[in-house]
Amino acid sequence: MSDTSVFDDLPGDLMIWVLIVSELLVFGAGLAAFLAVRITDPEGFAVAQDALYRTGAGLNTVVLVTSGALAALALRLREGARRGAARVALIGAAALGVVFLVIKGAEYAGKAAEGIGWDTHPFFTFYYLLTGFHAAHVVAGVVVLLLVAWQDAPRNIEAGAAFWHMVDLVWVLLFPVIYLLR
Repeated sequence: MSDTSVFDDLPGDLMIWVLIVSELLVFGAGLAAFLAVRITDPEGFAVAQDALYRTGAGLNTVVLVTSGALAALALRLREGARRGAARVALIGAAALGVVFLVIKGAEYAGKAAEGIGWDTHPFFTFYYLLTGFHAAHVVAGVVVLLLVAWQDAPRNIEAGAAFWHMVDLVWVLLFPVIYLLR
């Protein structure tokens, strides 16, 4: 009988996967609630959605996907004994996370200047809840990427990149549902 487990082949640590799955379930529940409430007022949701900055959100999608590619590249570089380049890739991924937050902050500031808050319409309640919760995960991910750049063992990079890819995945789901779906 072997002492190996199916979990031994997971990149990173089992606990990072418990965290990732639990976070995906929370975001999934939020998106399901958004879509359920949207059914009750499709016209109101469409009008509210037209107040969003789709171009900024599209740019943020490119920023996060590029950041995810840098995080994945960092592991390859580290495994290839290019430790300095791996650290630069991780710091670049974290810097793009900050760019995402700046763009999102500008969007929030624009909404505030227009007098649009979380209580303006149910669409905006979900918009701020889901994108704000995601932004909090981006902040956490930036911290994780910087910590992993400092403590850059391959297993740490795997775990940090896995978390960052979850943040990417969530945005890739939020973007079309919140900004594009009619």
